[in-house]
Amino acid sequence: MKKVIPLMITGALSIAALSGCGKSESSASSDGKVKIEFFEYKSEAKGTFQELAKKFEKENPNIDVVVSNPADAVTVLKTRVAKRDIPDIMGVGADTSFVDLSKAGVFTDVTKDERLEKIQPSYVQMMKDVTASDKVYGIPYAANANAVIYNKAIFKELGLEVPKTWDEFIAVAKKVQDAGKIPFYFTFKDAWTALPAFNVLAANTQGQDFFRNLSAGKTTFEQGYKTAADKFAELLKYGHKDMMGKAYNDGNVAFAKGESAMYLQGIWAISEIKKANPDIDLGVFPYPVTNNPDETKVVSGIDLLLGLSSQTKHPKEAQKFIDFLLTEENSKAYIDDQKAFSALTGVEQNDASLEGLKESFAKGALVDFPDHYIPSAVGFEKILQEFTQKKDTNALLNKLDTEWQKVQGRK
Repeated sequence: MKKVIPLMITGALSIAALSGCGKSESSASSDGKVKIEFFEYKSEAKGTFQELAKKFEKENPNIDVVVSNPADAVTVLKTRVAKRDIPDIMGVGADTSFVDLSKAGVFTDVTKDERLEKIQPSYVQMMKDVTASDKVYGIPYAANANAVIYNKAIFKELGLEVPKTWDEFIAVAKKVQDAGKIPFYFTFKDAWTALPAFNVLAANTQGQDFFRNLSAGKTTFEQGYKTAADKFAELLKYGHKDMMGKAYNDGNVAFAKGESAMYLQGIWAISEIKKANPDIDLGVFPYPVTNNPDETKVVSGIDLLLGLSSQTKHPKEAQKFIDFLLTEENSKAYIDDQKAFSALTGVEQNDASLEGLKESFAKGALVDFPDHYIPSAVGFEKILQEFTQKKDTNALLNKLDTEWQKVQGRK
């Protein structure tokens, strides 16, 4: 799942990262095997990677792979970097925390690595865009997407069609509400769960080069995000009574039990929903943010990249594990289990529940997550959480502009 974590000082990280790798799990064990650590931040994928690690160890009996997945993983990783305790391989998302770590010299530069030839060019470009650099510091592995997850049985019961325009979307929500059911299940007890819906609304209305212009002082959140904020406020009218009292896990279970017709989450939630109800008949569709279906873009970013430590004592063995994960067979196993999309060319997601997004991926109607470009010090998710309670658009936009200016050192 996507979470925003506190920002640490890049300068301190840089000094630590370049000072040596300290006491990581990487070592040579008493039986002569080389031990390498794969640190990954996705709690949902821990079991998947443990199984892949076992498979790798059978094929490479001289290498032990330790899969680490602590709570608040990226915060833990930054703390470890500051202590010169850097894992051999890191699986993280391409967001502002990744940018901080890249600038600190934590990752090996793979800009000229031939392995990037296997990766869809759009995801390689996203790596460059998010760091505002021509350098690439990791191999994109899996992509996720924000979509409207819907209960097909409820849609059929109420005679609803998948909406293609914003007006149709709101009309569907109203019909569900009028039928005495919950249109959208919200889980704002976890602040980050306000991000999926808002990310899509913002990405489809902020205009091209928004963050480039924002950084240059040529625009503001007040100018670029008002439409998204107004639309988000509209969606909030169709939630349930205890939106602030429910957390992410609550939402997954509630939707699995049929308590709402739609769920505004990322596709990463699907595997969790199906754990709660393997028999649920669900589907997904792109948010129809405007009344022009041709303008609709799915927010899809690099959910997981594989970064090789610049300080690893076992680069050969660590690279061998990365290459193992990059094979078509193992990449397919990952996306099938995690209901994700592969960043590798030719590895397709064929799960029926994700059919509604295949056209968007096929024609490249994709755009990156806006929050990947907003420093965590801004507190974007907390500001959105407050908005879900007060629904004050002006306060939201002013707060974003104020916090952005602080981070940029302009206030």
